[in-house]
Amino acid sequence: MKAKRSEMWRAAVLLLLTGCVCASMPEEPADRATPSDGYCSWITRAQPHGAGGRREGFSEFRLRVEGDPEHYQPGSTYRVTLYATNPAYFRGFTLIALKEGHNGDQEEDYAGNFQIIDEEDAQFMTNCPPAVTESTPRRRTRIQVFWIAPPSGSGCVLLKASIVQRKIISFQDEGSLTKRMCEKEPQYGETTDKPLLDCCACGTAKYRVTFYGNWSEKLHPKDYPRRANHWSALIGASHSKNYILWEYGGYVSEGVKQVAELGSPVKMEEEIRQKGDEVLTVIKMKAQWPAWQPLNVRAAPSAEFSVDRTRHLMSFLTMLGPSPDWNVGLSSEDLCTKECGWVQKVVQDLIPWDAGTDNGVTYESPNKPTTPQEKIRPLTSLDHPQSPFYDPEGGAITPVARVVVERIARKGEQCNIVPDNVDDIVADIAQEEKEEDDTPETCIYSNWSPWSACSSSTCEKGKRMRQRMLKAQLDLSVPCPHTQDFEPCMGPGCSDEDASTCMMSEWITWSPCSMSCGAGVRSRERYVKQFPDDGFACTHSTEETEPCTVNDDCSPSSCLVTEWGEWDACSATCGLGMKRRERMVKMPPSDGSICGAEVVEVERCMMPECHTIPCLLSPWSDWSDCSVTCGKGTRIRQRMLKSPVELGECKEELEQVEKCMLPECPMDCVMSEWSEWSECSKSCGKGHLIRSRMITLEPQFGGDLCPETTQRKTCKIKKCNQGGLNSDERKRRKEDRKKRRNKQGREESADELAAVSTL
Repeated sequence: MKAKRSEMWRAAVLLLLTGCVCASMPEEPADRATPSDGYCSWITRAQPHGAGGRREGFSEFRLRVEGDPEHYQPGSTYRVTLYATNPAYFRGFTLIALKEGHNGDQEEDYAGNFQIIDEEDAQFMTNCPPAVTESTPRRRTRIQVFWIAPPSGSGCVLLKASIVQRKIISFQDEGSLTKRMCEKEPQYGETTDKPLLDCCACGTAKYRVTFYGNWSEKLHPKDYPRRANHWSALIGASHSKNYILWEYGGYVSEGVKQVAELGSPVKMEEEIRQKGDEVLTVIKMKAQWPAWQPLNVRAAPSAEFSVDRTRHLMSFLTMLGPSPDWNVGLSSEDLCTKECGWVQKVVQDLIPWDAGTDNGVTYESPNKPTTPQEKIRPLTSLDHPQSPFYDPEGGAITPVARVVVERIARKGEQCNIVPDNVDDIVADIAQEEKEEDDTPETCIYSNWSPWSACSSSTCEKGKRMRQRMLKAQLDLSVPCPHTQDFEPCMGPGCSDEDASTCMMSEWITWSPCSMSCGAGVRSRERYVKQFPDDGFACTHSTEETEPCTVNDDCSPSSCLVTEWGEWDACSATCGLGMKRRERMVKMPPSDGSICGAEVVEVERCMMPECHTIPCLLSPWSDWSDCSVTCGKGTRIRQRMLKSPVELGECKEELEQVEKCMLPECPMDCVMSEWSEWSECSKSCGKGHLIRSRMITLEPQFGGDLCPETTQRKTCKIKKCNQGGLNSDERKRRKEDRKKRRNKQGREESADELAAVSTL
């Protein structure tokens, strides 16, 4: 029934927006444009209807973007609020974001994307997907959605709203329901804009920063380094405006240089910690190897940090490697709003910047120091034809990463005048006239929540709110109203009866102790925010002091340490884990000894119980090739998670390994070393030398045959001496030679006679 009534209401709103009231306009041509003609342009062509028509100077309704910015940062997220001032209200609405100068006839005319905060309040329009409209027609005074700004190059954007109130429609072209924002143009080579105003927010806020690396071969194919691509360890801090980690147009410190060129955060962390009270939290994340993996395989790294009134800026950097000196990061991102609140969410696409210390133009260029050192500047697509980001047409570089900074908690009393979500209460919506409680018995509610803080921080009247949840609706045909209740209020120190009371500010943070060691005094101050109307002076104290002690032991060997920092995230995502926190030595012992105070503290932490839940897995891949070409080896196969696991970790194995056997590897013959050459075989005249070696392993499985085992070479010592023979010996040898000659002669004669006889 509820859904049916909603559709009927939406149809009625559609009729009002398009000016189609058939009973009163029978003469309208049959071919009049329908809501489906011209994409969504029928919304922007809506005409006023009803007796009241359009009213000049209409200002009961307003469209507001958090912080009232005149420019948007491409890819950033902004909170958009549509609200009514007393005593107005509205039942239906439409929100669109158009590129300036476009009429909404085409899908390309719309800029950015809306994101629903509360599905009970808003939904995307069925017949016009870029537009947001009410989920259920009912009386309301405000709605909120997120708007994600379009990419760079989109120009100026008009955020427009339409309001349906009874029979009166307020149109997008009215000033209070139109917000114009233009793209913020970065000025290359100029210094990063520094905050012009001090932060006025109260308490502290805790944020989570998540880094999504988009540097992949798919998005950045030119010369992509497949083997060594990675993000270095991320390093940063939440800090005051008196400390700048890095900025466009500035020169890098030694710590930034080591991150930029080597990917090492050690020196950078040392520089940050040396800043003492200028830094509230050191931000660290581990390196990512490889640079990109699907989120269902590896979660995006994140870290938590805190900010306060004096340290409300956040900076970080990380190197994309390998590269000469290229990094991405945020510089002095201000998380404090001018309404004295804390930014809800920052989404920023990142392009790489050059640290100005190396002249390389490709990912793997050899080291070539830049002399003299140059200023930090963003890379562009026209830097060098060999650059992996080069585009001859000078187009924008595709972002290599996205960072999301989101507020997750606030501590202490908050003092923002204009709140940034429903729970904080809008500051400028006046109290509606209360009606009698006509809650039907068929509606079952939860108990009322505690009253919120007053929307007024002065003695001017404001309002506060409480809420309750609808737990059951026993009769769907009977609506259930009143989930919110409002009542008038004023700021601290004021009363409804007497608005002339002196009103004081909150106490400012305690000063440091007057002594660096031992007992001392510290003080804090506050100031008069509003004097009494009767002209009398405020009697409340504006300063107070209290004793303080810093390190009872004030011996020469004592040291002064800072307060403990925030606890790191638990090491486990479920079950029992460990967490740690650190503090620093602010003043070492005067006698030169080592500080004995603990600077690291570790304790257990318990996360929700681990649950083994079914995992949606892909089929196993084919087995890989064997890890060897012969003999014994291993091979693997893998599978992947097809959907993220919500509780605990998937216990199923994602990789299997098994042994594999290939034919035995051939073994060649193995020989020993050659022996030394032997002595010559003759003591005089010609002889020979011999050396040898042995077979230590016979060839196997087709290995090479064994070579020779012996080598011989000639040797000649000296000519033998014959002068030492006696006469008998010489005579005997002479006769022997004569006999051999005679014998040889007879043999030759016989051969000749045989030859003659043959003839």
